[in-house]
Amino acid sequence: MSMLSNLELIRRVPLFALLTSVQAEAVADAIVKRRFKRGEVIVEQGEKSNTLFIILTGRVRVITSDKRGREVILATLNPGDYIGEMSLIDNEPHSATCRAEVQTDMLTLGRAEFARCLPENSSMAYAIMKGLVQRLRHADRKIESLALMDVYGRVARALLEFAQPDREGVMTIRERISRQDIAKMVGASREMVSRVMKDLEDRGFIETREDGSMVVKERLTTLG
Repeated sequence: MSMLSNLELIRRVPLFALLTSVQAEAVADAIVKRRFKRGEVIVEQGEKSNTLFIILTGRVRVITSDKRGREVILATLNPGDYIGEMSLIDNEPHSATCRAEVQTDMLTLGRAEFARCLPENSSMAYAIMKGLVQRLRHADRKIESLALMDVYGRVARALLEFAQPDREGVMTIRERISRQDIAKMVGASREMVSRVMKDLEDRGFIETREDGSMVVKERLTTLG
């Protein structure tokens, strides 16, 4: 890695293929080369790094975990892939942990330098990218819940995602949601979802009103 200049290195990365010469030189001046040992954490779920990581050599495993430490592997990344772009775009914590599977060489680019790589119409590009990132984060949460949660946890998370505060600040699902639709969302049978919903109501986690709306109690968060 040390034998090549920064400009030569970024020209080998597909992410930078469309940069103009001026842009490429600006990025080359801003990037920093880093080496991660096998097993070393590159970014950690729930934390911020404000950095884009581009893999030059090696291999990275993307992992998400629950509060009990159970893990699910979301992806394995290889040279040319990159890490941290979602957090750079929406300024939210990382949705997963990335760990080097073997010794891994990377290029790193800070937030300000990343922003300068955006095209001239950056406001529109940024808005589009932010929408894409929101959908990706939702997909990550869905994968995590399917892999790590039981049906109670998955149903609870689905209800929490639908709930919105009403005028009094009470978390409420205004539109009626069928058991069949919830079953499709959480990967369970309608019968199982019906049993779970009845149990949640009996235990006071949720409350169905006469108009069909549903009050979601705060303690439902302990399940989802």
